Amino acid sequence: MDALGVVVNPIAGMGGRVGLKGTDGKLTEARERGAEPRAPERAREALTSFSRHASDVPVYTAAGIMGEFAARDAGLEPRVVYDPRDESERAGESADTPPDPTVDPADAETTAADTRRAVRALLESGVDLVLLVGGDGTAVDVAGVLENEPDGQTPMLGVPAGVKIYSSVFAVTPRDAGRIAAEFERVESREVNDIDEEAYREGEVRSELKAVVPVPVAPDVQSSKQLSSGSVDALAAGFAREVEPGRTYVFGPGGTVGAIESELGIEPSPLGVDVWRAGSADSEGGGDRNTATDGEIDGDGNLDDGQLLATDAAEADILDVLESPVTVVVSPIGGQGVIFGRGNHQISPAVLEQVDEIVVVADEEKLAEIPALRVDTDDEAINEELRGWQRVRTGRFTTRLVKVV
Repeated sequence: MDALGVVVNPIAGMGGRVGLKGTDGKLTEARERGAEPRAPERAREALTSFSRHASDVPVYTAAGIMGEFAARDAGLEPRVVYDPRDESERAGESADTPPDPTVDPADAETTAADTRRAVRALLESGVDLVLLVGGDGTAVDVAGVLENEPDGQTPMLGVPAGVKIYSSVFAVTPRDAGRIAAEFERVESREVNDIDEEAYREGEVRSELKAVVPVPVAPDVQSSKQLSSGSVDALAAGFAREVEPGRTYVFGPGGTVGAIESELGIEPSPLGVDVWRAGSADSEGGGDRNTATDGEIDGDGNLDDGQLLATDAAEADILDVLESPVTVVVSPIGGQGVIFGRGNHQISPAVLEQVDEIVVVADEEKLAEIPALRVDTDDEAINEELRGWQRVRTGRFTTRLVKVV
């Protein structure tokens, strides 16, 4: 490769931990809730990995928080080809005098139009690969420009930083993205998908194919998200039988976990995170299955046999109500196998540090599509702790051991 192009969406993923399930049209609210940017750090991680494998390859990017800062932090000397603040002065020139490094990435006012203009500038500079840092929306913006190239498409590769990642153009982790960008030898056609965030916030997934683009071939490029259609009733019933009195349960998003919540008498947040504490062993209707029988919730949020502590919760909400012992229940994303770091950013490293049990659930049909489980939190120490063999509950009594890589 003769040159790498980099474009960063600095606000990608900011809505995740604060429970907004995305940032489209919600940036102000995300900031009001205390959201912090994650894309710049993930860009730095990807470019640090790239520099280890291809230190002599020039990097072209956009000014400041759209790529330049991350590249410099990674020890690179980027060539700035687009500046959303002052295109006339800096476009196409080397950044001998970088912009004010005190600019807070969380206060960036870049737009999708800036992303598209930056990609056009990268293509004019002759880059061989566009490395984007963002989510599905950013991928759509990049692909829209690439599809209009007159002389064939330049390949693209995503560094996952958004809340929702339904496209198959993203590497599994930022480190993977950097290595793949440096070492790839061929490409294949992959799908760029996006969903309606407003419908997503209401619990409905409306996925739409937006583009088909060339992407580097590598085992660490994730598949498109797939939804399993198999029944999980037996799995949910088996889990409910084993609920531990007095334990706090953090239920992640998805239909499989939602079935467990329904079995417990909880109205699930299909695409959100709920926190529930099981009732005591001597509560009415107790026995070996401490669950709510009719799901009735009184004004204080108390279930017949447990207490619903938070619904569709942000990271701060979860941390406010956690009380040991704590179990997190998650299901891997179909086709990808990610259990933390996709669609459930609310279950953050700070939350995971207070958890003493992680339960992964998936029916056999879904698990058959997943060669391994993956984690992609923003804390490498947490990622390392999570790696290894994980028992996955697949039915009423059955489990399987699956490797977390």
